[in-house]
Amino acid sequence: QVQLVESGGGLVQAGDSLTLSCAPSGGTFSGLIVAWFRQAPGKEREFLSAVPWSSGGKYYSGSIKGRFTISRDNAKKAVLLQMSSLKPEDTGVYYCAADRNANTNYAKLASTYAYWGQGTQVTVSS
Repeated sequence: QVQLVESGGGLVQAGDSLTLSCAPSGGTFSGLIVAWFRQAPGKEREFLSAVPWSSGGKYYSGSIKGRFTISRDNAKKAVLLQMSSLKPEDTGVYYCAADRNANTNYAKLASTYAYWGQGTQVTVSS
């Protein structure tokens, strides 16, 4: 069993930056892949980015690449999502998700991930 705790959400103005953190715990992290999704009001859950826990290439949604960056924080044992140039359209609940030994060919699909955090709210005002 893997537990995921998201933090870092809040209320910001358009153009601001924000960094979200996902801290996995429990079970083995061998082969773990960690992803970020978001769900805006009235919309389906959207894949943003993913990265293997230990090492490996990163995966990005084409819609946010260049504005959001996923990274590993080894000191905090967390996966970060650095967001810049935030827009009101970025408002939503941001979720961390993870799975062991997932097929990275399906990294962008929510159904790939067995473990989910509770989400952290990001609100971007105009």
